[in-house]
Amino acid sequence: MSKFLKNPLLKEALLPVEIVFHPSWWFKNTGITFDEDFFYNPLKRVESERKMETELYNRFGIYGVGKDRNKDLPVIGAVHNAAGYLISELLGCKINYFEDSAPQVYPANHEELKIYTSDIFRTPAFRKLDHLLNKLKEKYGYLYGDINWGGILNSALDLQTEKIFTDFFEKPEETRDYLKNISKVIEKFTAFIQHETGTTSVSVNRLVYHFDKPVFLHSECSHTMISVEDYENFLLPFDMDWSGKFRPFGVHYCGVDPHRMAESFAKIPHLDFLDVGWGGDLKILRKHLPGTFLNIRLSPVEIINQTNDEIRETITRLVNESENPYLTGVCCINMDDKVGDEKVLEIFRTVKELREKYHSD
Repeated sequence: MSKFLKNPLLKEALLPVEIVFHPSWWFKNTGITFDEDFFYNPLKRVESERKMETELYNRFGIYGVGKDRNKDLPVIGAVHNAAGYLISELLGCKINYFEDSAPQVYPANHEELKIYTSDIFRTPAFRKLDHLLNKLKEKYGYLYGDINWGGILNSALDLQTEKIFTDFFEKPEETRDYLKNISKVIEKFTAFIQHETGTTSVSVNRLVYHFDKPVFLHSECSHTMISVEDYENFLLPFDMDWSGKFRPFGVHYCGVDPHRMAESFAKIPHLDFLDVGWGGDLKILRKHLPGTFLNIRLSPVEIINQTNDEIRETITRLVNESENPYLTGVCCINMDDKVGDEKVLEIFRTVKELREKYHSD
């Protein structure tokens, strides 16, 4: 019997691993362009995802990547990219598209702490999405994948810019109500997507594919900008609530200091999954979160200049610090066109060797 604690809601996967490339990598290596058609043209949606799977198989298929290369899948969102913009667009932000980068969100600069969109399902942005879904369903009979839905504070920043932080102090009760209204929009949107495809958060982090039950993964990229006290006063209540409603529940924290929030995260009744941003202290996090799956995020910037030995040493050290291979994963997200294949192969190779080590222990 294994000596390691396991989370019964998660598959007994030993050190799952995922990689995600920045659009510049795809543009350089495959010619895929990330214009509006990439996201909303049914034919390009399916063709692009199959092309991505094929490219991954040709380069890294020895490690099981690219298993869907021979399938035309009705993938509704960019599950091979990090692109969280749609909630902000539904709520009033303008979006611009580029051939070699993710969609850019332009702040709405709303003056009031108010949701100006009474029904997201009647917005032009949702109509584009609905057209895509209908066309894919007509042809394939079902839908697959999901769409990155961002997070509460992420969306508030897109709508309000940094003014939201002064509102924490000047209008605390009004701010709480505002954040609650954003959370309701997110709940409506994710419920819709879950009903259509069965998942909500593959587009937040592909590692959730490795679990039997779909993880509900709340993006908290912007939480590195706030204090622990502000997190507990304004945003922790939503994580606590969602951890009861949507299990397995997870937090995506891509900032360098997730350990700063460790004691606060421990107050979440059911934190099944934590995306640990590069620089996060795994020892502190594991101390406070013994039953949480800790997903180690390698630095897509540093890996470009690291040697294979340095990559191996980094992964091995971090996995050891996480202390439980059944509650640990490894990923590197948004590697750009300057990363070489040998660096990516070293990630897979090192994790494979660690799996073999733990199996033999």
